[in-house]
Amino acid sequence: MIASLIVQAVFSALVPLTVQGSPVLLTVIACAGIGTSALFVVSLVAYRRRQTGQYRLMSAAVGVLVLRSLIGAGTVLGAVPMPVHHFVEHSLDFLIAAMILYAVYAHAPGSLGEDVTSD
Repeated sequence: MIASLIVQAVFSALVPLTVQGSPVLLTVIACAGIGTSALFVVSLVAYRRRQTGQYRLMSAAVGVLVLRSLIGAGTVLGAVPMPVHHFVEHSLDFLIAAMILYAVYAHAPGSLGEDVTSD
């Protein structure tokens, strides 16, 4: 009985009941936003140097990661409702995966649009 009360008290102290207003989550999201923003700048520099569709897609995918951080921060700050957060973030996850896979498959040697001759 006493052990369960202690566990419950410790658990509720460590895990807040709501996401909104959580300083820990906001700090983590801010760090993720700063990191992905830096990666986005690096990806834009790489695209500017190479000027290919593959690099443009990769830059766009990293840019969408920055957008995910903004949506997460909006949720913690109360501007984005949780159902909208889940729908948008999982849709962005799909978009990121699709862009990366397209960049890999469309620009790989002997794929999409290139005639492959058998030897």
